[in-house]
Amino acid sequence: MTTPVNRLRPRRSCLAVPGSNPRFLEKAQGLPADQVFLDLEDACAPLAKPDARHTIVKFLNEGDWTGKTRVVRVNDWTTEWTYRDVVTVVEGAGPNLDCIMLPKVQNAEQVVALDLLLTQIEKTMGFEVGRIGIEAQIENAQGLNNVNAIAQASPRIETIIFGPADFMASINMKSLVVGEQPPGYPADAYHYILMKILMAARANDLQAIDGPYLQIRNVDGFREVAGRAAALGFDGKWVLHPGQVDAANEVFSPSQEDYDHAELILDAYDYYTSEAGGKKGSAMLGDEMIDEASRKMALVISGKGRAAGMRRTSSFEIPEA
Repeated sequence: MTTPVNRLRPRRSCLAVPGSNPRFLEKAQGLPADQVFLDLEDACAPLAKPDARHTIVKFLNEGDWTGKTRVVRVNDWTTEWTYRDVVTVVEGAGPNLDCIMLPKVQNAEQVVALDLLLTQIEKTMGFEVGRIGIEAQIENAQGLNNVNAIAQASPRIETIIFGPADFMASINMKSLVVGEQPPGYPADAYHYILMKILMAARANDLQAIDGPYLQIRNVDGFREVAGRAAALGFDGKWVLHPGQVDAANEVFSPSQEDYDHAELILDAYDYYTSEAGGKKGSAMLGDEMIDEASRKMALVISGKGRAAGMRRTSSFEIPEA
């Protein structure tokens, strides 16, 4: 097995790009997405996959992906394409690749198999062993049942992703609109699924990413669905169209007010627990009592704001004696 490396890369907006379409690959480089994944699976027809592998290698090596996490989604292990996807892409562009996304993961063994293949390629090519991460996509009931084991299967794992379209089909959900609630169900049909993925991710210090919303012209609908995942604590969401990128970045970043408030809590807590502040375990910040639990909550919001490049508009002032 491999040794862990730093996997904490922001993924508010994860842009899907067909690996067989050079025009889209060119355009994706200029969009403000945190992550771009070049797709060899569903967005790539079977007859186009061999050439698409080499197209992806070319664009990874020659493109300008500054500021973006570079990911390739290969085909799942039940197909005949997976090993060649991995070998061709990693041997050809390993130093310019951050992660391999493995779709339709059903058990931990599938992640281990990918880890071992990546390790062999890295050793053969003289690449840094363990640098390339794995993103595991949960797309059916078996994968969801095994999500905790999947999250622990390899130190390469960076994210757990919900794949709604295949998941909806796998459980016979009565809906044809990916990402929307099925007709006739009065509550949130995805709540259990999202929470189970989120718990597995957080228990293993991984990021949790929500899948796509296919009505790409309906930005308001995207914003609503993304808002539910963000409210639960998900780190980001797939985007399929440039119009969804800004909405995702906004939804998965804190508001300016919340970011400022979180930074104030951290400053105030540091002061009040210090010698100068009286070594207090709890204190008042305006009308709000803050303590260690408040600090932990504020760290989450401030971390998201800092990752998004937000700037403070207020500062903590030491109270007069």
